Amino acid sequence: MDKIDWNQLRAFLETAETGSLSAAARKLGLTQPTLSRQVAAIEQRMGVTLFERVGKAMALTPTGLDLLEHARAMGAAAEALGMAATGRSQTVGGVVTVSATDMVAFYLLSPLVRQLREQEPRITIEVISSDALSDLLRREADIAIRHVKPEQPELIARLIRQAEANFYASEDWVKIHGHPRSAEEAAHLPFVGADRSGQFLAYLRQHGLPVSEVNFSCYSDHTVAHWALVRQGMGIGAMMDKIARETPGMVRVLDDVPPVIFPIWLVTHRELRTSRRIRVVFEALAQGLSEGNSIEDGFTL
Repeated sequence: MDKIDWNQLRAFLETAETGSLSAAARKLGLTQPTLSRQVAAIEQRMGVTLFERVGKAMALTPTGLDLLEHARAMGAAAEALGMAATGRSQTVGGVVTVSATDMVAFYLLSPLVRQLREQEPRITIEVISSDALSDLLRREADIAIRHVKPEQPELIARLIRQAEANFYASEDWVKIHGHPRSAEEAAHLPFVGADRSGQFLAYLRQHGLPVSEVNFSCYSDHTVAHWALVRQGMGIGAMMDKIARETPGMVRVLDDVPPVIFPIWLVTHRELRTSRRIRVVFEALAQGLSEGNSIEDGFTL
């Protein structure tokens, strides 16, 4: 294979990042036909198909996905070379996308984003609030906050800490139902359910609570809505202790029941090694989430 033309490589990289020829052309300041010819040229030069058309979008083929990380590394190296040549190698700027569950995004991530913006004003954070696990390999996010360790070897994961959740109810609920402390007392009390499939019920039973479907006063599989129903006095719900403590009017109940222990993982892709802005955000979030504290001044890499 001949040497890769840098303009063709940029055409591939920007098309992969933006997902469309028109968006990539605008970003590179080219016409769409010119960009299309460059993408076709690199496919012909390499002898592979990198994209498939899906409507107006350009979807990476498995081969294109495999080559994307190499292209990113080459692009990052070229960017670093250009920055060094102009004396800007230490500047940090650009957009970093962070994915987290709805509750983590709302209660834990948002204050860290504010603090990070104050310390690194050139970095813009895009928050993706979702209970689904973002596919980092397909660049749905640069960094993800997860409660399970990813299995993909291509991803970089760091266990931040083991967090605890306990059972809570509103003050008004406690005034009506009293303050239950043992698992046995839960048998005739209302709970807010998380699903109607029986999965949440099975989890509560595994945790030693003698409950059934009749205990559920309502359901919501959306974590923020679920917590709102608990706050409204609809029943008992489980919540991360830090979030519960910062929510006015909530009381820990079932005190004798062991806490729910779950991990907090910070996950990113291999670009952590080549993108300084992703490293800055990754380390800042790792510090801020380590004990649920704020980001300290002066974090460095």
